[in-house]
Amino acid sequence: MQRIVSLAPSATAIIRALRGSEQLVGVTAHCEVEDIPRIGGWLNPDVGAIADLDPDLLLTNDPLQADLRDNLRDRGFDVAHEAPATLEAVLASFRTVGEAIGRPDRGARLEQRAREYVEAVRAATPDGDERPVVYCEEWGDPPMAAGNWVPEAVAVAGGRYPFLEPGERSCEVDRTAVEDADPDHAIVHHCGVSEPDPTELAKRDWALDTQVHAIDDSLLNQPSPHLLAGIKRLARLVGGVDPNDLPGKPRAVDT
Repeated sequence: MQRIVSLAPSATAIIRALRGSEQLVGVTAHCEVEDIPRIGGWLNPDVGAIADLDPDLLLTNDPLQADLRDNLRDRGFDVAHEAPATLEAVLASFRTVGEAIGRPDRGARLEQRAREYVEAVRAATPDGDERPVVYCEEWGDPPMAAGNWVPEAVAVAGGRYPFLEPGERSCEVDRTAVEDADPDHAIVHHCGVSEPDPTELAKRDWALDTQVHAIDDSLLNQPSPHLLAGIKRLARLVGGVDPNDLPGKPRAVDT
């Protein structure tokens, strides 16, 4: 059995969904697991601590970790790297991570279930030009509109997102751009904050008449199965869909 060190919370979440937690011998300080050695932050791990764990494979899972991936490979480590920027890439990564850790069948099943889930939510939410405008804020100082897969998540949930195209990196946004978009909903999901402050926007001198919702950052910022729960949450808040009309989150694949 491979000894794996996960250097990204999203990779750890995927492994857990694949029921591969017993393969983990090290994780970052930000990963949601217990009783597994911590090897530092996801951008600045302790390389010596990683070496002491004698892993067969390291996992990185973000474009920002590309330099870290290269550095670790130069040091002789085997690194499987994912850099999803769209919803399609996030779902495909469930399969490719499964392949990397020696669980290809489970990875393929998780990908398929996730795709079916996304389409089921899409079918339950309203379509057309009357969909509400949504502003998603990934960071507050300076304010940054969420990019990557978030525009697609909003669309699946029944909203419109005029700030960035799918796959574009999150970027700083000015007050005028948000005010001109006149969002019906504002979603605060600041990176690294499990309970964002829902009064964040009200503290600014922005002329907005919008419903503000605070969401655990992992539900939208993390390219993992947590994103499916985030899409479901958006469908309830933005699409106005009765929870009973939405599917339950796909369970971890069977052993």
